[in-house]
Amino acid sequence: MTLHSIKSSLLRPAKALLVAFVCSLLLLSHALPAMAISANKSALTDGTAQLSNIEKKSQDAAKSGLLNGKQVQKEANKGINEIQGAADADKMNRPSNSQDAVTVLDQVKGAFESVTGKG
Repeated sequence: MTLHSIKSSLLRPAKALLVAFVCSLLLLSHALPAMAISANKSALTDGTAQLSNIEKKSQDAAKSGLLNGKQVQKEANKGINEIQGAADADKMNRPSNSQDAVTVLDQVKGAFESVTGKG
C-alpha cells in the first residue's frame, strides 16, 4: 500500500460524513422555521384577531365617509388612533414606559468596556 492509497482510503469516510452532515444541516434549516411557526400558533391567532378587528374598523370608517373633527377626536381618545384603538398599546414605546431605556450608544460603550476591561 502506498501513502496515496492510505490517504484516499481515510478520506472517503470523512467525505461521506461531511456530505451527510451538510445534507442534514440543509434539511434542518428548512424544517426549523416551520416548527417555530407551529409552536407559536397562539400568538399568531391573537395577532390575527387584532388585525381583523383593525381591518373591520378601517373598512367601516371608509364606508361611512368623512368624520367630522369631534368624531375623530372622540375615537382617537379611545386609544392610539381612531382606527387602531388600544391594540398593542402596551408594546409601544412612550415616555411613561421608557424611563429605564438604554440608548444604543450606552449599549456600545458597555460592550466596549466589558471587552476591554476598562470602566
